[in-house]
Amino acid sequence: MKQQSYLWTVSLPRGPRGWLSTGAIVLAVILTLHWSATGAQLSVAELAAGLPQIGDFLARTVPPDLSIVPRLLAPAVETLQIAIWGTLLGVLMAIPLSFLAARNLNKNRLVFHATRQFLNFTRSINELILALIFVSAVGLGPFPGVLALALHGLGMLGKFFAESIEEIDQGPIEALQATGARPLQVIVFGVLPQVITAWIAVVLYRFEVNLRSATVLGMVGAGGLGFELVSSLKLFKYQETATCIIVITLMVIVADAVSGRLRNAIQRGAHN
Repeated sequence: MKQQSYLWTVSLPRGPRGWLSTGAIVLAVILTLHWSATGAQLSVAELAAGLPQIGDFLARTVPPDLSIVPRLLAPAVETLQIAIWGTLLGVLMAIPLSFLAARNLNKNRLVFHATRQFLNFTRSINELILALIFVSAVGLGPFPGVLALALHGLGMLGKFFAESIEEIDQGPIEALQATGARPLQVIVFGVLPQVITAWIAVVLYRFEVNLRSATVLGMVGAGGLGFELVSSLKLFKYQETATCIIVITLMVIVADAVSGRLRNAIQRGAHN
């Protein structure tokens, strides 16, 4: 049996200057990692010392209190509803802004940069902070969670949508413009057919992210399973905490499996 040989395909530095530049980059990376590790106070010794406390906490959660499962059904459904509407509102707001944030469609530089910076701003604020703001504005309950997920998702989805528009083939767009098509017709017949598959895939992924985030938003009073989770922790009912974690994990696993199958089906349909 002939032994396979493998080739190193990465080009090596050439000459003394190339090696010096590579060495300087490697040294800079090492120094940056050391600096960040010092600032983050990474300590294997502290982690090892805390392992008994982690073990003690896990021991208190066994066995999970499954008797509260019926009580968790309503918060679980509420978490799902928060994720659905947070995703939907984020998509509806992101679509029009993505056309303004696409360099190849929007020739107005001022509008383009203003839209991009707005998307960056909404994306930079964590969902928990947004949830706290909306809780103070509209009160406790699932609605602040929906608004927080929608606003944060607007920034993430808008950026992705805009970048996918910038990568499309300009041929169909130029052909439509040459026939006198209006901007809306160019978008419907020239842009959307090229990006819709990628958009659906990323929307499904965003829904998975929102489902995970919705379970956490309840910690600040935004409804869902997070509220039950925090309540059990505050009351030191760790067996109930374990049950909440199990329910959350099962929800995420099911959502991941369903969205994964949908993404695969969409991608297979796009290639056929």
